[in-house]
Amino acid sequence: MQINISELQKIYGQQTALDIDQLQISKGELLGIVGNNGAGKTTLFRLVLDLIKASNGEVQLNGQCVAGSDHWKNFTGSYLDEGFLIDFMTPEEYFYFVASLAGMPREATDEKLRSFSRFMNNEILGQKKFIRQFSTGNKQKVGIIAAMLVQPELLILDEPFNFLDPTSQILMKRMLKEENEVRGTTMLISSHNLNHITEICTRIILLEKGKIIKDLTPSNDDLQEIEKYFSVGAE
Repeated sequence: MQINISELQKIYGQQTALDIDQLQISKGELLGIVGNNGAGKTTLFRLVLDLIKASNGEVQLNGQCVAGSDHWKNFTGSYLDEGFLIDFMTPEEYFYFVASLAGMPREATDEKLRSFSRFMNNEILGQKKFIRQFSTGNKQKVGIIAAMLVQPELLILDEPFNFLDPTSQILMKRMLKEENEVRGTTMLISSHNLNHITEICTRIILLEKGKIIKDLTPSNDDLQEIEKYFSVGAE
């Protein structure tokens, strides 16, 4: 899955939320996106997923503009926030619904769900309650599992480590790295936790006021450079 972004802007009134001239993400890249609140991370994700209309420019997935085609939705998995969930369903109902949209048989769905058993920690399936009744952390797990369930070519997760306990965060990193390395899944991951991002990502971009100000390959020097950037803002 290759992503090409050109002259992409999102403007609200007098405020420019995102302004990216060019960005190319190659198939199999695990791209980490960092920046302070309001930097444009979620806006970028929403534009890639065609959830909001761009003021200018376009996003192409495998050469197709997302605003002009629905084909890319068949191989894209995403979870940005609780708004992606259908909270009057049980997790089982929601997982089977998501899988059915991708044409995944029930047996294959069950098999894939078993691969998430450690991550679910006996707290998701078989609880006989609706998603809205779960804790914020377990809702997060439901959304992440649903996004990864159909083994998409492109996976987009906004702050996936939020609300997860340390053990679940470690499992989350292992799952993402394995999916990327084994299946070559292209991933866009945002996080406020620099250690998580530098540990799993093959490339990192830093956004500031909607613009890309750094495009780095993770290394100790790059981590120090990013930490220095955020440290200056804290002084």
